[in-house]
This record gives sequence, C-alpha cells and structure tokens, in this order.
Amino acid sequence: MHLRFTEEELGTLVEMVSLAAEVASWNERPGSEEGVGAYEALEEKVLEKAKHAGHGDHIGFDEEKQRHHLTPEYQDGSFYQQCYDEFRNEVFWEELVIRLADRDLAKVIGIHAWTNLTEEQRRSRTQDIEKRYWEEFSKNGIERVAVIFPHQDG
Repeated sequence: MHLRFTEEELGTLVEMVSLAAEVASWNERPGSEEGVGAYEALEEKVLEKAKHAGHGDHIGFDEEKQRHHLTPEYQDGSFYQQCYDEFRNEVFWEELVIRLADRDLAKVIGIHAWTNLTEEQRRSRTQDIEKRYWEEFSKNGIERVAVIFPHQDG
C-alpha cells in the first residue's frame, strides 16, 4: 500500500504516531509489551521515513536506544505537546475525583457492597460526591489536599 502525504499531513502524522506511542508506553500491564512494541515500531518507521522526507530538523536519533524521536526543541510548544499535557492533566483530575468519590462511597456502604456494584452503579451513587470534589478542585486545585498519616506511621 502506498500513501501520499503533503508536508503538512506528514507532520501531523508524525505527531499523531509519536503521541500514540508515548501514551502506549505508559501501559505496564503484563502482556502489554507486544502492543507497546508494535506502536514503537510503527513510530520508528514513520519517523525514519519523515526524517528522509524533509522533516529531519525536528526528528532526532537516540544512539543508545537506536530509535528516532521528536526533538525536545520541536516538542516545546507543538500541538503534540499541547495534547499530551492536556491528556495528562485531564486524566489526573478525573482519576483523582473518581477515586476519592469511590473511597468515600466504600466507607459508607462497606467495601464488600462497593465491590459488588458495577461501574455504572458506582458513578450513579457518587455523582454528588464527585460534583463536590470537582467544585473544590476547580476552586482550589490541590492546595487543600492533605494526607493524614496514621499515628503509628509517624
């Protein structure tokens, strides 16, 4: 199969593939190695071809890993970096709110009852709790978040 890309499309493809490979690299679940490796192999192929097609100014090569990568200079301020940063930010806040709300619900109904709920049932039961956390974090960020260590932990 042969595909033809404009310079702009090739630049977009480079960013898309690198973004996908970066996100996939976070997957450390047992058995994920094959999938992560496939993403990295495709990224390598696309970056190598793009480097030879005139995009070499923003594609570097890591001698140690023997892999191409987007240069840090290119990443700074790029749409790739904007997407990556936004993704990390959104995942952080969403996970924090959901996990705190689930913890609070489990405290009220008991861990056994909580475990027997479906994800849909949990989200339904924690809507008000999640809303309260969203309002808090929207207003204060993590400024008022604190960890209370048990007395015996010092």
